[in-house]
Order: sequence, then C-alpha cells, then structure tokens
Amino acid sequence: MIEIINNQKRFWIRKNNFREIVAKLIEHYNVKSAEITLAFVPNREIKKLNRRFLNKDKPTDVLSFPVGEKAADGRFYLGDIIISPQIAFQNCRRKSYGLERELEILTIHGFLHLLGYEHDQGLEEEEEKIRKLLLRDYHEH
Repeated sequence: MIEIINNQKRFWIRKNNFREIVAKLIEHYNVKSAEITLAFVPNREIKKLNRRFLNKDKPTDVLSFPVGEKAADGRFYLGDIIISPQIAFQNCRRKSYGLERELEILTIHGFLHLLGYEHDQGLEEEEEKIRKLLLRDYHEH
C-alpha cells in the first residue's frame, strides 16, 4: 500500500502523480509487497524531525526513515519519506524546472535511501538513472 499524506497547505500536491511514481519505483526495484508512506509537511514539522533524528536544528527538503521489516500482519513495511514542499520550492527557484519536478526528484531520492543507498555509495548515480527512466521529459540540467 502506498499512502500519500499532505499535511501542509501552502502548495498544491497532486497525490495521484506521486502515488504513480512510488508505484513505479516499487515495481522497478521489485519490492512489490512494500508498504510506504510519503508525507508532505510544513517546515516546522520537518525541522522537528531533523532535530530529533539527525541533530540538525533546521528544516531540510527530504528525510527518509527506513524500516525494512515485516509487520505482525505479514506486510513488508519499507518506510517513510517526509518532504518539505517549502524547501523544495526554494531549491527549484535556483534550477530550471518547477516545484512538481523537484518534489518528484526528492521522492526518488528518499525512496533510494529507503533501499539503503547512501550519498557516498552510489546514490547520485542510481538517482540519475531512475530519473531518466521514470520522469517524463527529464533531462539533466
């Protein structure tokens, strides 16, 4: 099951688009029975999470919380991805594409962290490959 939560009101989120991207990622990486939550939150919420779990007292664009375990009901819970659309908006203003594309990229980034990819261990290369594969009209900027 893919759960998309929008707990912020500042930016419009097309939930079905993100459900489709996560579904494609699940299929591509063959974790078909995976349960995942993707949440869009305000800065204050992601800042609290960043402080609590990473000891960084500032908001960030994306956090991933891998679980990677079967629950008592037998379902495989991959984990949670938390995104701040406000930080994503600040990011995309410096780039040549819009907010939705930045949110898509952050979704992919967060998903790869759930699978165990790290920044110094091939995350960027895998992310670029998946962007080209999954995102319509994607080209590196």
